[in-house]
Amino acid sequence: MTDPPVAQSAAIELLQQLGLSQYEAASYVALLRLGEGTAREMSETTDVPRTRIYDAVEGLQERGLVDIKHASPKLFRPVARETTLRHFHHEYEDTLTKLANRLAALEPTDHQHEQRGVWTTSGRPAVDDRVEECITSATDEVVYLTVDSLLTDDILAHLRAASERGVTVLVANSTAATYERMQAAVPAAELVEAPWEWDEPMTGRLLFVDREAVLMSTLPAGDGPTETAIWGTGAENSLVVVLETIVDWWLSSPESELETVLEE
Repeated sequence: MTDPPVAQSAAIELLQQLGLSQYEAASYVALLRLGEGTAREMSETTDVPRTRIYDAVEGLQERGLVDIKHASPKLFRPVARETTLRHFHHEYEDTLTKLANRLAALEPTDHQHEQRGVWTTSGRPAVDDRVEECITSATDEVVYLTVDSLLTDDILAHLRAASERGVTVLVANSTAATYERMQAAVPAAELVEAPWEWDEPMTGRLLFVDREAVLMSTLPAGDGPTETAIWGTGAENSLVVVLETIVDWWLSSPESELETVLEE
């Protein structure tokens, strides 16, 4: 169980990240622990000066996080924890919607789907985001060659969603464990043989979506810092053109033929 002082400090920090001032966050946490209390009682359980309690509570009341009983002295009570969580959820959902609209307004009116050239993305979270974005945009086919460690539950969920909206999903991997996970998570996915041993130390993943988006990644050697991926989009993108030829050869060749070609 988390130590109460540690939990209190962490809660205050997280509330500040959500937009509360330091005094507001500390005052809310103090009230949550007290159940209800006066300014004097709150100041005794927190580092907020008593003279600043009233300002902090006023800010909390404006957000709908604290109720005030007009007695002598005034009595303060926090709203339920679930109500507070819903408040921040709705607030940030609204903020994200507004941000999405503002960002869309900043894009060029002639913005094209194709990103000319080959781009680089570094860091596992960033690569995951790029993979999920590509899978989400798929309308026809997803080909995904991956090592076990990179087939996360989130990736599986996106593959399942793609499959359920009618996208053909083909997944290749060299281990039975991954095939079992795929069959359980995405029953309609087609499991295909990897064109070569896809479990070398630096091997990452290869994603090919709708024959117009490609992503390939490598993992760090030894204790290297991060996963790195290259990607490109557009039917005429050089990376897409090259990978389309390779993928067509791979998916149309029997296993014995692949082995012969690779040996050469």
